[in-house]
Order: sequence, then C-alpha cells, then structure tokens
Amino acid sequence: MLHHLGIEIVAIGDDWLKGRMPVDERTKQPAGLLHGGATCVLGESLASIASALCVDLATHTAVGTEISASHIRSAKGGFVYGTCRPFHIGRRNHVWDVRICDDMDRLISVVRMTAAILAY
Repeated sequence: MLHHLGIEIVAIGDDWLKGRMPVDERTKQPAGLLHGGATCVLGESLASIASALCVDLATHTAVGTEISASHIRSAKGGFVYGTCRPFHIGRRNHVWDVRICDDMDRLISVVRMTAAILAY
C-alpha cells in the first residue's frame, strides 16, 4: 500500500515517526480533494510501522484493530505529512495519535489507531 500511494517515511525520533504522502491522482477523490480513505491509509501505515518498531518482530507482530479519523480541512495538492506519537504502549496493545498536516503545517486530519500485539 505504501508504494501504491507514494507514502514515505521522512523522519524518526525517540517517540515519534513522520511520513508523507503526495496529494495526486492516486490519493484524490473525484472532486479533486484529498480522499479521506487515503488519509486513513497514511495514518494507519505510520501507526503500524511505529508499533512494529516497538516490539520484537522475531516473536510478535502488530495488527490494526481500530481506526478513527476526523477530517478538519481539505488538501488539493502538494504533500500531506503525518506525525505519529503514542498515547499508550502496552504489552498487548498500542494506541497511536497521528496528526496530518499540509505543506503549510495546517491541520488536515487527526487519526487514532489501536494495534493489537500478537505473539507468534
């Protein structure tokens, strides 16, 4: 999915992960605005990668179990940037907050994703 939509990881910190996605023909709805589903894909992708970075992938995996998004404003072009930070990192689940902004750092959407941590 990352490749299909052009999603890239652009920075990683101690407790955050940042990625970007182009607003183009792959991610726009017919009216020419960023598609809410594409925004959710960006949020879930970043949260899933963040969860994977928090577990031992030799013994565990992280799978999304819930996602919610509030779309605040639209985007018509350029890139949107998602910054993912944890609300909760537990043994069995992780809850993530992803703030998605446009090129001018205006808030586009807020995504919350929960991941279950499963042992192999």
